[in-house]
Amino acid sequence: MARIVAELGRPETPEETAARKAESSRRYRSSKTFRNLIAALLATVAVVFVIVAIVPRGTPVPRPEPDVPALAADLAADRGRPVLTPSLGEGWRVNQATVEGVGGTEAWTMVYVRSGESGFLRVAQGFDTDEAWVGQLLAGTRSSETVEIDGITWDVYRPANPSGTGNIDYALATSAGPDYVLVYGDAAPETAALAAASVTSQVKQLKEIP
Repeated sequence: MARIVAELGRPETPEETAARKAESSRRYRSSKTFRNLIAALLATVAVVFVIVAIVPRGTPVPRPEPDVPALAADLAADRGRPVLTPSLGEGWRVNQATVEGVGGTEAWTMVYVRSGESGFLRVAQGFDTDEAWVGQLLAGTRSSETVEIDGITWDVYRPANPSGTGNIDYALATSAGPDYVLVYGDAAPETAALAAASVTSQVKQLKEIP
């Protein structure tokens, strides 16, 4: 029996029946697609949450420290002269050790940092250079005094504007034969003196080079 269309007060025609069923199917498919989309999104979020929850979040493994003595030995053989191997003692680790160029001067530079704390200290050996190299690194800062450490006289530098010198607020420098040695950073003067004392024998050997 044909379906009665209330609005028309008569049975619907075959065309109207087909149109009604087609529209019903369209709405069903549309509703099903939307539900599937929501379900897929929820499933994706759940998977991401599980992955984040199970991934271990431990402390990153620190990169190995450069082997300063081994690198210095190779560099000494190449340069034909002693090369610095400083030691700052417990609590300090070497973060970088390389030959870098600053203002036309090649320098064997080591960067030391305190484990788990702020602060740094660089020890640099400028090859075949003079005091002008120190002025370049310290933005023209002049020596304010001298200090003797293990029989070696070091010039003391106290930059008035550390923000203009890469946070360097204290430095020690001395000539060493053809080279110049600079200890600088934001560490305490006592720490800089310790680093300077640790290279005493090498500085004395350099001073003997004509």
